[in-house]
Amino acid sequence: MAGKLHFSLVSPQRELFSGDVDQVDAAGTEGDFGVLAGHAPFMTALREGVVTVHNGGKTTVFEVKGGFADVTAEGLTILAEQAVEAA
Repeated sequence: MAGKLHFSLVSPQRELFSGDVDQVDAAGTEGDFGVLAGHAPFMTALREGVVTVHNGGKTTVFEVKGGFADVTAEGLTILAEQAVEAA
């Protein structure tokens, strides 16, 4: 079984999510992308869209309006201009 990815989603108001997950999908300015544990490092700007968090068969969706995604050896951090959990 693959390892877990540490994921943090932060908006100017607060940290909306922090934890170990299976996968995160997001809307980059150059196309949608998914990140799993062990992904190669990269940084990209985000466009308005959704960030989908997959963990143990459960899916959590956040609506994001711009920001940046940074994938490092430690995990994925998204710094969003605006973000809310979708209803």
